[in-house]
Amino acid sequence: MKRFIIFGIIALFVFGVSTAWAQKAVRLSIATGGTGGVYYPLGGGMANILSKYIPYMDATAEVTNASVDNCRLINSGKAELALIMADTGWDAFQGQAVFKDGKIPLRTLAVLYPNNMHVVTVEGRGVDKVTDLKGKRVSTGAPGSGTEVMALRVLEAYGIDAEKDMKRDKLLPTESAGAVKDRKIDAFFWVGGLPTASVTDLGATPGMKLKLIANADAVPKMREKYGPIYVKGTIPTKTYPGQDIDVPIAIVWNLLVCNENMKGDVAYDIIRTLFERKPELVAVHRDAGWLALEPQVGGSPIPFHPGAIRFFKEKGITVK
Repeated sequence: MKRFIIFGIIALFVFGVSTAWAQKAVRLSIATGGTGGVYYPLGGGMANILSKYIPYMDATAEVTNASVDNCRLINSGKAELALIMADTGWDAFQGQAVFKDGKIPLRTLAVLYPNNMHVVTVEGRGVDKVTDLKGKRVSTGAPGSGTEVMALRVLEAYGIDAEKDMKRDKLLPTESAGAVKDRKIDAFFWVGGLPTASVTDLGATPGMKLKLIANADAVPKMREKYGPIYVKGTIPTKTYPGQDIDVPIAIVWNLLVCNENMKGDVAYDIIRTLFERKPELVAVHRDAGWLALEPQVGGSPIPFHPGAIRFFKEKGITVK
């Protein structure tokens, strides 16, 4: 009898373990960005929600250099989901610019929130407009980031050669803010949500007065060369400590993407769950509040995944 009892206990243990493993049969890595931006906390919130509410899924958020690298991680299979900027994603999908080595089979799952071009400095550095960056030491964002891609396009629109007209660093936002504090650089570019922690931290630094430089004038030339991806927007007053005026800027939408080979039911469950649990995502970062049905129509230049198309169709929205 004892043998049967022991055997039964072992069987129940093995069955329980195998059942638990089966429930988490789909493991997803979400490529995000640096810890000082919005992608990482937002991706972490997504990972927690997907792991909590989809029984068969275990998702984790990974720190990366953001959009360019994230597209490549999707292509290599090292990430299943990624947060990217629409302009970088379009280049990857088309196999152009930094992706000339080949097209990446991206598919859109959702249009997330607008990505805001910050040109950040502090008073006393002699920077009042973008053209003042000539001769200065400036960070254009980490290598392989969407910030770098868009920063170079903004500079190009103002007639500035990033390699010849200024001293260029390539730093993450947290590193950039620290470098401004230490007077190692004069200004930095950052494309992200509102607010961004590293910019907030710089604005709250005693003895420094934050300055955000207007850059919306770059949009017409950027659209002329790169297509209708960029739009004009504003960083509203009081978004950051010491910011006492609205700042007109260039904007591009952020996307949640996957590889075209993701299973339809998995893609559907991901989008359904994120929309259903949106309040929990907003609690992680307020930019999740932009997640809505309306921006999905025309918000992404990259085709939607069939699983996402199915979800939005159920909601009365037609996406392609």
